[in-house]
Order: sequence, then structure tokens, then C-alpha cells
Amino acid sequence: MSTAQDSPPDSPQRRSLSAALARLTQRLPVTWRRVLLMAWDSFAWVLALMVFLAVRYDLSLSGSQWTWALLYTLLAVLLQIVLGLLTQVYLGRSRIGSFSEATWMGSVVALIGFPLGMIMTILSPDFPRGVGLMLPPMALTFMAAARWFFRAAMSAAQRNGGTDGVPVIVYGAGEAGHQVANLVDKAVEPPYRIVGFVDDDVHKRFLRVRRYRVYGTGDDLIEVARARGAEMVILAISAASAELLKEVEERTRRHGLKLVVVPPVSEMIGGRISLTSLREFNVADLLGRRPIRTDLSAISEYVNGKVVLVTGAGGSIGAELAKQVYQLGPSKLVLLDRDESVLHGVQLELYGNGLLDSDDIVLCDIRDHEALCKVFEHHRPQVVFHAAALKHLPMLERFPDEGWKTNVLGSLNVLRCAHRVGVTQYVNISTDKAADATSVLGQTKRLAERLTAWYAETYNLPYLSVRFGNVLGSRGSVLHSFRAQIERGGPITVTHPDVTRYFMTIPEACELVLQAGAIGIPGDVLVLDMGQPVKIVDVAKRLIAESGKDIDIRFTGLRQGEKLHEVLFSDLEARTPSVHPLISQVSVPALNPADLSDAEVSSPSL
Repeated sequence: MSTAQDSPPDSPQRRSLSAALARLTQRLPVTWRRVLLMAWDSFAWVLALMVFLAVRYDLSLSGSQWTWALLYTLLAVLLQIVLGLLTQVYLGRSRIGSFSEATWMGSVVALIGFPLGMIMTILSPDFPRGVGLMLPPMALTFMAAARWFFRAAMSAAQRNGGTDGVPVIVYGAGEAGHQVANLVDKAVEPPYRIVGFVDDDVHKRFLRVRRYRVYGTGDDLIEVARARGAEMVILAISAASAELLKEVEERTRRHGLKLVVVPPVSEMIGGRISLTSLREFNVADLLGRRPIRTDLSAISEYVNGKVVLVTGAGGSIGAELAKQVYQLGPSKLVLLDRDESVLHGVQLELYGNGLLDSDDIVLCDIRDHEALCKVFEHHRPQVVFHAAALKHLPMLERFPDEGWKTNVLGSLNVLRCAHRVGVTQYVNISTDKAADATSVLGQTKRLAERLTAWYAETYNLPYLSVRFGNVLGSRGSVLHSFRAQIERGGPITVTHPDVTRYFMTIPEACELVLQAGAIGIPGDVLVLDMGQPVKIVDVAKRLIAESGKDIDIRFTGLRQGEKLHEVLFSDLEARTPSVHPLISQVSVPALNPADLSDAEVSSPSL
């Protein structure tokens, strides 16, 4: 492997000269630059003539031959200028030295040189036929050489301007790596200065990405970074697995290197990377980069032009659902919550005002059946997303009756009101804790799933539930708790060193909820693919690293009703695939509302 003694391919003096030339060229008015380009292309024909005649004829031509050769060159120059202006080659049609300009220049030269040579050959036997055959490609070569020199000078000037950036090693010499190198080279004041590449493909051992060499594989990352004086690593793999992300993050953190990642493809515009889109590794990256492809046509079909009601619209999930539904063009979007403050926030985000005076912002508690039905009767929704719930496991273990009133009776109220006004599409937001439920939260949400299934089966309605795990960044999630503890100076409290949970980002979860509503079988529970479970202690360590503080982690032990590892399916549930690769479905036994009793909340068999 090469060491820090490897020198860059171009010297500082050469870069400075190129930079000065590039700056001089850029200061010229556009008209003068175009005149210079036409002058050089004209001279290229003359230069080609002199070189060819010197090599082929040793400049020993008769007077008549000189006359015809010079006449050919003069006509070629005139036609070059005229045709170049007509085709707008000299008027800025393409970037100088680009593939497009090279194509146009080649076409113009061929269209002039060869037909003109044939005409001259026919008109006079004294015309040197080699001139008509060899001058066009030779002239084109000289034209291209000038453009190559110009582009090289511009590139050198751009690279020369980036010497103050943070020295970085780029991990990944594929398409994303090429884009990063291109952006760094072309930026006026790039934040990074690339000192080398590494790539796991051993066949790229001596590859150069633009002018930057690949010095080794991913296993050599730290050694290469030290040898090249790097302070940061850019992970230029847009589809990096969660395992690779964790491994690289741990190695760079241990050796004092910052890690910057390119965004997932779904976050890019047109699949293109920008320097502003590069960001430091964060907690969301621990989840991996599973690509989500949503069938927007199927979603918009059951939402567009419909009256849509979202319960719990002020919560993290409800607010994001409202945002995504709003973009699909419902005829009316009714936002319902029992907390006026969160309704104010979601209205402000969606509509840019927080007046709380519009008809579609509704303050109502789903526990109040009579008030809820009045809301449904007034708005007559056609689609309902039921996101209202109590979700904090320890609190519900202490106050199970509250969980019963909201998660079970409240959900039943929403189902009854929805059925009464003829809601055609109903999606109940559930949780992975409903599978093999051991907590009050899991049991109450399981009952809500079964009640939803009963309405679907009894009335043959497309009512269904969607089950997923923890939502990263939602209000009350571990992110908020950990960050609050870090702000206080620690310690961060984690229940167990081996405890794992499934996580999704809020937009990802809501996007798949909308998709599930379009493809689900009535009465079923759709389970979203959560990827690999994440260790909670890894999330804590990542947040501590981001804070730059020295924070301790304290393990407190599992709480009542809490599992070490969550599951998405119980042993009694038969998992079947759906038409979406990231969504599976299971059947749950329907529960007649008439069979509900308070005693069922504490039964572990539910």
C-alpha cells in the first residue's frame, strides 16, 4: 500500500500557472472568448496544412499545388466559421470541451473537409489529394488539443482553490464516489480536500477517480487515513447496509475521525449528490438504507379527492400522516386531537397559520363517543387513519385502566362512528408489542386490532391494522429521553446492555402505512418490515458521540411487561407476503365488541 510520500500528479507550480491562465480566460468578455475560439480553430487548419506538407512533401510543392492547397485551407477556414455560427457551436451551444461540443465540432469539420477535398480533386489535378484526406482529422486534433488544455487548466484552478478544505478519505470508488470527487473539484470553496480513496473491490487497487488514487480496501481505511493525514471519512455508498455503516462508524469514532455519509437515493434529487446533502453520520443511519418504493398511484386513488380524517393528528405519527395525506390532494383533511397545543403546531406546519379557527381542526377526545360521532356526522369522512393512542409502556403498566379507555374503548368508538357514517377505508395504527403481548400496551393494541378485524369481517369493509415498531424521533421516544439526559450531563439510562428494538423513521413509517391502506386485505394486520433490530445501547453511544460530551451509561434493568427483544409476529400467527416487498400480513381473530370486558386487559393470553 502506498504511503504519505506519494506525491500528487501535478506540482504546485503547474497548478498555479493553470489557475492563473484559467482566471485570465474567465475575466475575458464572452465575445472575446468566442473570437479567440474561432481564431484558434482557423489557425488549426493552417497548422494542420503546414505539418502535413512538411511531413508528406517536405514543403516541396509546385506553385500550382501550393495555390490549390492554400485555397482549400482558406475555404475550409471560412466555411468553419460560417457553419460554426449557423450551428451555434461558437455561440455557446455546448460547454467548451464537453462531449456534446466535440460531437458538433467533429460533424462540422467532416462536413467541410471531405466534400471540399473531393470538389478540389475534381476541379484540378494539381490539388494534392492527401490534403483533402488528412487535413480534416489533423485540424480536428489540434482543435481538440486546445480544448483539452483549457479544460485541464480550469480543473487545475478548481482543485487549487480547495487546498483549505478538511482532508478526507472517500470510502467507495463507485458512482457515488465519482460524484463526490467531481463536486469537490468543481466547488469554488469546497469544504473537503480529498487525499485518497478506499474501496472494497480489490480490482480497483490502482484506479484513479479523477486524479485521486485508490490506496486500498475498506480494511485499510484507518491506515490509509493516518498515512494521508485525513481528518474525516466520506462514506460514498448510497445503499450501504446497516452492518457496514455501524462498522465504519465504530472504527472512525475509535480513531478520532469524523464520518460523513452520502444520503440514501430516496433523499437525492434525480439520484444526484450535492455537497450540501452530505451529512455527518447520525442515529437514523443505524437503521440501514432499505429502499422504499411506494406506489403513489394506488395511494392517491383512495385518498385523492376524498374526505380524510386523522385521529391523534397532533402526535408524531399523526402529524406526519397528515402531512403526507395533504400532499396527495384530499378534498378535505380533518385533523382530530384532544390536545389543542399540538393541533396548533400541525396546522402551522401544514397551512402556515395557527389560528385554529377552521372547520377541519377538531378538538375532541376519542373516549367521548357522543362528541366523536357528532364530528363524524358533520364531516362525513370517507377515509380514516386512527393514530390516537396512549403508548408509554411503564405508565400504562401503572394505570392500565387509562390504556383500556383510550386504546380499546376509544378505538371502538372510532370504529362505531366510522361505520355509522359509511367510512370506506379505515387504517388502525398498531404496534409490534401487540404480537405475543406481555404488557398492557401490547394487550390493548391487540384488542384494537381484533375489533378492527370484527368490523371488517362482519360488514365486509376494507378496515385493517398496520403494525410497526418504535419510531425514531417520535415524541417520547428514546431519542428525546437520551438527548434530555445528555443535556443534563448524564447519565443515560438503558434498561439492559443487550436490549434491542425495531426502529423506523417517522416519514418511512407513515409512507408504508399509506401504502398498506391501499393493498391490505380487510381484517388483516399488515406488518411493516423493520429491517434488523438495533441495540438501544448503540443508539445511546451514537448520541453521546454526537454531543462530544463524556457521558456515562447506566443500566437499570427491564421494566414490568418489557421484553428483551421485540417480535413482529407471534408464534401463533401465520405470516404471508403481500404485493409489497416490505409488507407482510397476518390474520387476527375477530372480537365482537359485545364480548369485551375489563378483565381482558390483564389476561396474558390475548
